[in-house]
Amino acid sequence: MVEVRLFATLRDGREKAYSLPREVCGTVGDIIAHLEIPPGDVTIMLVNGRHQKPETAVSDGDLVALFPPVGGG
Repeated sequence: MVEVRLFATLRDGREKAYSLPREVCGTVGDIIAHLEIPPGDVTIMLVNGRHQKPETAVSDGDLVALFPPVGGG
């Protein structure tokens, strides 16, 4: 299983955490697609606390955190 946590506006209409079978989420991009999140809505992707890209492969036991664009000033 891969643990996925969503933050901020990505939680709107979704759960804040998911446990997904590895078979449906080979990459971070697969997870985003599986959760029906528009790809442009995710700008920060962490796998086990490290910045990654949509094509990054995930493994059983990984923790994936997804964040929307962050504003501030």
